[in-house]
Amino acid sequence: MSPRLHPDLTTADTEYGTVLLDQRDGRYWQLNPSAALIMRILTEGGDRDRAADTLLDAFDVDRDRALRDVDAVLAELTAAGLVVS
Repeated sequence: MSPRLHPDLTTADTEYGTVLLDQRDGRYWQLNPSAALIMRILTEGGDRDRAADTLLDAFDVDRDRALRDVDAVLAELTAAGLVVS
């Protein structure tokens, strides 16, 4: 099952990435463009490989780095309670 954003989150895209507002506690989270892209791919049903491939197309990174970034973003969003499985 793909991760999804917690239902109490509100998102807004900005020129610097995406801002998440956690309505449970009023905390804001700023995702840079690469993290925002990863979040969008994963929460729209894409898998780890698709997210990494999209990073490869959008940014100057190698595949190993892209996979590590996908794993790190997902782990941080999950640990913060912003995404659920």
